[in-house]
Order: sequence, then C-alpha cells, then structure tokens
Amino acid sequence: MSPPGLPSDLREVAAWGSSSDDWFPPAEIRYYTNAFIVKDNRILLGYKKRGLGIHKYNGFGGKVEPSESPLDAAQRELQEEAGITAPLAHAGTLLFVVPGEKWAHIDIFRAEDYTGAITESDEMRPEWFDQDNVPFDNMWESDRHWLPLLLTNQRFSARADFVKEGGQYVPRRWWVGISETIGHNLSQKVTK
Repeated sequence: MSPPGLPSDLREVAAWGSSSDDWFPPAEIRYYTNAFIVKDNRILLGYKKRGLGIHKYNGFGGKVEPSESPLDAAQRELQEEAGITAPLAHAGTLLFVVPGEKWAHIDIFRAEDYTGAITESDEMRPEWFDQDNVPFDNMWESDRHWLPLLLTNQRFSARADFVKEGGQYVPRRWWVGISETIGHNLSQKVTK
C-alpha cells in the first residue's frame, strides 16, 4: 500500500526506513517542479551554486508561482536555469515531508530533446552525465531510488520523510512506486 499523499494504485519498487505506518502527518503543501533532459543515453543535471541543495546535482526547477501551472513553472525554470526550452512531459511526483514544515509536492518532468544553447546561470551549472555515471553520491540521497525510473521513462510517485538535524535534512524513510496515472491536473493553475 502506498503512503499517505500518493495514489493508491502504485506498485512498490523500493522502500527504506520504518516498516510501520508511522509516516509524518499531513501539513500545508507547497508546489515545486524539476525538469530533466534525457538524450542519447545521457542526462543533463545542474550543479547547484546557491540556496537549498547547494553543491549538489539536481534537475532544473523551483517553486510554482501563483496562477502558474506546474508545466508552465517547469518550462520557465528550465529556461531561467539552463537557457533552453523543451517539450516537457510529466514523469513523476515526489512528496518531501519534514515535520513542522510545508510538504514539498514536486512534479517531475522529462524531455528527450531541447532547443537553445545550454547556458550556466547564477544558480545552476549544467553538465551532461552518461546514464551509467550519474553522480548519485553528490545528489539528494533519495534520488538514487527514483531517478533510474525517470531514465527508463517509467512513470513513478515517491515520498520521502526527512528530519532536520544540525541544519541538514536527513532521510527518515522513503517509498517509491510505479504509477500508471498522473495524480492531478498539470494544466491547473496553483492558486495559493
């Protein structure tokens, strides 16, 4: 059975942490996006130069602004952080939960092509990696459990509960499942 906040029709592919149903309780949700380009057996990642996740590799994304859809936000962030546009398709959903903080609902997008010149921004330094050489040791710990699904174009949903220790987010438990559904309307504008 999938954890709270995820669709109920998921098939578990990976899990770690407590075996009981002690997921953190729900809180207010904040919406984010993350976009990845997967082309010619390589993935384009951005080295984070500032802010949350500094010195880690990640996709290109950020907050969904009021009156913006997740897809609109993903396209905007990809342009701002990497200088490119792409025909993005929804690939998955991540829920990151920390007690006492808003849930992070992250819509993950994927494209196999792009237009424009890949350009470094103030926030991200884009780099290509072979799919068999993804720098998981320099990424968020939970990425190694869902990114392979993104690379093989399998739709997924995942949840990770974190605790904050010494100013760092430390994973407490996570769960990843394969999905046949998208979970919500991606063209719907966020109103909060």
